[in-house]
Amino acid sequence: MTDAGRRSGDKALAIDLGSRRIGLAVSDRAGSMAFPHSVIERSNDPAADRAAIAAAVQETGATTVVVGLPLSLDGTDGPAARAARAQAGELADALGGTSVVLFDERLTTVSAQAALVAAGRKGRRQRAVVDSAAAAVLLQSWLDAGRPVG
Repeated sequence: MTDAGRRSGDKALAIDLGSRRIGLAVSDRAGSMAFPHSVIERSNDPAADRAAIAAAVQETGATTVVVGLPLSLDGTDGPAARAARAQAGELADALGGTSVVLFDERLTTVSAQAALVAAGRKGRRQRAVVDSAAAAVLLQSWLDAGRPVG
């Protein structure tokens, strides 16, 4: 994973890797705010999923991709974190010069769900956006932490 594109003013795209869906969020150019972007339905083809992410990177003009790292609550790598690391490496290879960084995503989905409930989104309406909202929570945390690279 590279350090390219870490400058303030560059857009970032966050990815919440779920087993059924991939949530996406994008930052503003100032690098101060994160916004839910979209959700990619998982296919049975990891290459097709990477291509869909690459298309979102190109569409948004992102120079950095932030991949959520689902560490265990005690901070250790479990199976999900190891899978995310592997997927981030494959994505970095597929994206060439785009910076791909991992960032701790513990509790982002819980935070996103709580915010959606507070906003009056429940049930099916919530499930339709929770993945992109979780990606926005992840991205905002990364931005607030100063855009760390590792």
